[in-house]
Amino acid sequence: MKEINQQYLTGERAMFQARDCHFTYCTFAEGESPLKESSDLQIDNTLFKWKYPLWYCRNVAIKDSTLFEMARAGIWYTENISVYDTIIEAPKNFRRTKGIRLINVELPNAAETLWNCEDIEMERVSARGDYFAMNSRRIVARDFNLVGNYSFDGCSDIEIHNARMLSRDAFWNAENVTVYDSFISGEYLGWNSRNITLVNCTIESMQGMCYIDNLVMKNCRLINTNLAFEYTQADVEIVGAVDSVFNPKGGIIRADRIGELIMDGRKVKIDQTDIQAGEILKKSDHAEWEKE
Repeated sequence: MKEINQQYLTGERAMFQARDCHFTYCTFAEGESPLKESSDLQIDNTLFKWKYPLWYCRNVAIKDSTLFEMARAGIWYTENISVYDTIIEAPKNFRRTKGIRLINVELPNAAETLWNCEDIEMERVSARGDYFAMNSRRIVARDFNLVGNYSFDGCSDIEIHNARMLSRDAFWNAENVTVYDSFISGEYLGWNSRNITLVNCTIESMQGMCYIDNLVMKNCRLINTNLAFEYTQADVEIVGAVDSVFNPKGGIIRADRIGELIMDGRKVKIDQTDIQAGEILKKSDHAEWEKE
């Protein structure tokens, strides 16, 4: 393996088609696409300061490094890349990339990151930015923190453990999603999706979990959550209370208390949903904004 140590590299495609190289304590400065079409790279303690550093690459391992804000759109069309103990400040990273492993990675400007990617493993990842992970497939995340709306739109085959997500419109148009032991806060959670499972989770969501085909919730708590489950086929187990339940499509909903149960026979078949609640404070046949 060729050793490249403490070099300051500039210019268009500075190390184009590099093969079997170890970059350590290097700086990639002004100049686009410095490592385009490269393969079998080990990179550590290295700084990326300009655009498109790793396009069309294969078999890359990055450790203890930094991608600065101008290293935007940094990792596209790449296959088999691992990133450890690294800050990726640049937005729009990871696009149409396969085989991604992120361990102890910070993404403080993660807007439009992880789009159309496959086979993603994340552990101890913290991200901030809207439209995270759109249209990606086969994702496993552990100890994951996200602040950013519209996350995981159009994604499939997702498994998330021990996450904290502040994300409006998360998991829209998604399929085969399982979330364990997590907290999610955001309006309109999970709309237009199918096969969504939440286990031991705490959720805060206005009009959350609506328009879902096959929603399963096990031992979950809903705080400050109203107008839930509209047109959703559900098998739901709620610990404590839910503020209001609105026109579920069918299945079973269990809760200690429901603040208001709204079931409009003109819109749903009421007998298709089994409501098991210790207490229902109010029952209505239409929402407040609807005409009688």
